[in-house]
Amino acid sequence: LKDGGNAFDSAIAGLLACLTPETVLASLGGGGYLMAYDATTDRTTLYDFFVDTPRRKRPAEEIDFRSVHVDFGPATQEFHVGAGATATPGFVPGIFAVHADLCSLPMTRIAEPAVRIARDGVTMTPFQAYLFSIIAPILTLEEAGAALHAPEGHVLAAGECFRNPALADTLERLAREGADLFIHGDVGKAILHQSAEAGGHLSLEDLEGYRVEKRLPLNWMHHGHDVFLNPAPAAGGPLIAFGLGLLELLAETHRPGAATARAPSVVDLARVMAATNEARRLDGARLANLADRDVIAAHFAELDGRAEANRGTTHLSVIDSRGNAAAATVSNGEGNGRMVGDHGFMLNNMLGEEDLNPDGFNAWQPGQRMSSMMSPTIIRAPDHTLTALGSGGSNRIRTAILQVVCNLVDRGMPLEQAVNAPRLHVEKCGTVSYEDQPGIEAREALLAAFPDAHGWPERNMFFGGVHSLRRHPDGRWEGAGDARRGGVSVIVE
Repeated sequence: LKDGGNAFDSAIAGLLACLTPETVLASLGGGGYLMAYDATTDRTTLYDFFVDTPRRKRPAEEIDFRSVHVDFGPATQEFHVGAGATATPGFVPGIFAVHADLCSLPMTRIAEPAVRIARDGVTMTPFQAYLFSIIAPILTLEEAGAALHAPEGHVLAAGECFRNPALADTLERLAREGADLFIHGDVGKAILHQSAEAGGHLSLEDLEGYRVEKRLPLNWMHHGHDVFLNPAPAAGGPLIAFGLGLLELLAETHRPGAATARAPSVVDLARVMAATNEARRLDGARLANLADRDVIAAHFAELDGRAEANRGTTHLSVIDSRGNAAAATVSNGEGNGRMVGDHGFMLNNMLGEEDLNPDGFNAWQPGQRMSSMMSPTIIRAPDHTLTALGSGGSNRIRTAILQVVCNLVDRGMPLEQAVNAPRLHVEKCGTVSYEDQPGIEAREALLAAFPDAHGWPERNMFFGGVHSLRRHPDGRWEGAGDARRGGVSVIVE
C-alpha cells in the first residue's frame, strides 16, 4: 500500500506471506476464493480458484489414503491424508488471474515480503504452536515434513523460529517465471511425480485444464445492506443467505409491521442453524435454490413449532483508501502429509475432507469444482460504508459469518465488538456448542431450548476466525482480527 499498490496487490501479497506462519492452513498446493469490489467500476466479482476433483480416478486399492485424528480439546475431528486425498490445486492460477485483472504492481514486488518471511523465518506465536501441535501427525507423517516442522524431534513450540528457505526459493521463481512453473516447470513435474509414485489421482491433464472461474456473487439484501456472498457451487454463501432469510422471517413473525428489525436471540440463531443444516441435507444438490425466498419460507414453515431433536482455512481482508475491497479465504485442508519435492510446501488433502464429501469418500465425480464452506464476504451499507470479512473454521465458517453479519446489521455493533462477541454453532448431528460467556439470561434461554448444549469455557478457534475491515464514507476505519485464530488488524497511514 505504501508503494501505491491497491487492495488487490495487498491481498495477494498477504496470501503469499501467510504461507509461512499459516503453513498448516495455507499453501501453494491448495485453493480458495477472493471477493473483489472494484471501486472504479462499482462491480463485485468472486474469483473462484478452489480445487477441482481429478479428471481420472485411480482404483481405491492403488491410492495412498489414511486417516488421522485431530484433537481440539473439547472435540476431536477425523481427517484423511496421503497423495490419494489431493485434489487439483488452484491457488497459483488464482492469484495470477486476480493479478492480471486488478493489480498495479509487478508480481516480483508483491512476492518480496513473503520471500523474506520464508527465508528469515517467523517466531512461533502460541496460536501457531497450537496449530502445529494438533496437526503434528500430518506435519511429521514423512521424513521431509518432520525435518521442516520438527527439526529437533518435536514440532516447533512458541518462541522458536520457523524457517522455510525452500519455499522462499519457490516463491522467487514463481514471481519471475509465472504460473506455468506449476504446470510444465519443475514444480509441476514434482507434483505429478508425487501423484504417480505415491498413489495419487493427479495428472498433467488436471494441471493443464484447471481454470479460474469469475462468478457473479450471491447478492443478498439484508435489512437494506447488500451482502455479497460466495455463490454456488460453493456451499457457504447460499447457506449464509438461507440463514439470513430465516432470521428475517423470524423478525417479521415476532414483530409484524415493525419499523425496525428485531435482533435475533441466541435461541433464534441456534434454531436457524439447525434448520440450515436440515436444508443442506435436503437441498444439497440444489444449493443455488437455497437462496430462493420461497424455499426459505417452506423451510421456515417446517421449523415453526417443531421440537428440536437433534474443516482449516486462512482469511484476510483488505480495503484501500480508494474504496477497493478484497476478501480472500484460502485453504490447504491440513495438507496431505507429503512435501512436494524440495519446494517447501504440501499439496492439499481436500478429497479427505468429510465436510466436502457428503456422499462419502472416493464417491466424488471426476473433473468438477469442489464445493466449500469458505465465504469471503463484502457488505455495502445504505450509507456506502464498506465492510470486508470472512472466516477460517471449516464447517463453522458459515455460522461465524452469519453471526457477525447479524451483530453488524441487526444489532448495530461496532466491528470489534461484532467479531469478539461469543458465538455458538450447531453441528449437522444436532450438537449445540457455545462459548459460555453470554449473560446468564441468554445462557439459560439457550439451555432451556437445548438442554444438551455444550458450553466451551473460553473463546476457541473451533468457532472460526472472522478477520474484518470497515471503511466509512467519512474516512473512518475499523479493523478487527479475530483472536480466536490469531487475527490482527493494521491500518496503514
